[in-house]
Formats: sequence, structure tokens, C-alpha cells
Amino acid sequence: MNQRDEQEFAEYFAAKRDSVRRTAYMLCGDWHRADDLAQTAFVALHRRWKKIRERAATDAYLRKTLVRAAIDESRRPWRREWQTEELPEPPQDGFDLGEQVVTREDLLAALREVPPKQRAVLVLRFFEGLDVGAAANALGCSEGNVKSQTARGLANLRQVMEKEEVARDGRE
Repeated sequence: MNQRDEQEFAEYFAAKRDSVRRTAYMLCGDWHRADDLAQTAFVALHRRWKKIRERAATDAYLRKTLVRAAIDESRRPWRREWQTEELPEPPQDGFDLGEQVVTREDLLAALREVPPKQRAVLVLRFFEGLDVGAAANALGCSEGNVKSQTARGLANLRQVMEKEEVARDGRE
């Protein structure tokens, strides 16, 4: 790349790195993995920077690369988590779950329980504010697929949130 292209990319990177990192966090739920995903997306963008003719399409390309990287990463066998019946830490004495309210962290934790493709659709639609068409473009699928994944994802998210609420109520 020539000096002008490098400068344009550096400016674009500086302007977008925080929002891409936040989106990556919403997709995976871990800041360290979010940094890795954002880096993967920016490296892929850097490789293609000279070939991008329409700079207006850069955001869509970066978003699509980020979502695909998150989905690919979730498929890797060493990333799979094992569920157990026992909690790793005993509950703290004096901690009243009845006073706990649903917070952003609770929502993000529940979002991590949703399958990766549905999570990607929910993040793009409701956290990134994309419409159905833009989300479909970012994911490389049809608008109908985005709509059905959105409906399934919301249903799964509600189910997880309700399960957590029932668990909290049972401990009171």
C-alpha cells in the first residue's frame, strides 16, 4: 500500500476501533476475545484496503468480517464450555438475590447463552441498530433468514432470562 492508503486506513481504524471492539464484545462476551475478533476483522480489512472502491461499503465489510470471525471462533472445539451441576464458587453469605435487578451484565450473560448466529443477528439488529436488510447484508444471508433468526434469538433470550428469574425466585 502507498503512504496515502496507509494514512486513510489509520484514520479509519482510529475512528472505528472502539465501536468494533464493543460490537465484538457483544458477540462473544469476553473483552480479550473481543480484542482478538476486532484485530482479525481489521487485519482482513487492511489486506483488502486497496481493493475497496466504495469507501461507504467499508463499514459493512468490516461488520461482516467481524460477525463471521465470531461465528468461526465459536465453532472451534477448544472454545466450547462445559456445563456442570455444581457452581464453582459457593454463594456469599448475606447476598440477597431478591434485591438484584436485571442489569446490562445479566442481559449480556443471557445473550451468551443464545446460539452464535442468533446472537449475531440480535447484536446487529438491536445493539448496532441495523435494519433487516443491512443485517442480512452483513451476515451474507436473506432477509427472511434474518427475520427468523431474530424471532428465534429473541425467544431463546426470553427463555434464558425467565429461567434465571425462576432460579432467583427459587433461592429467595
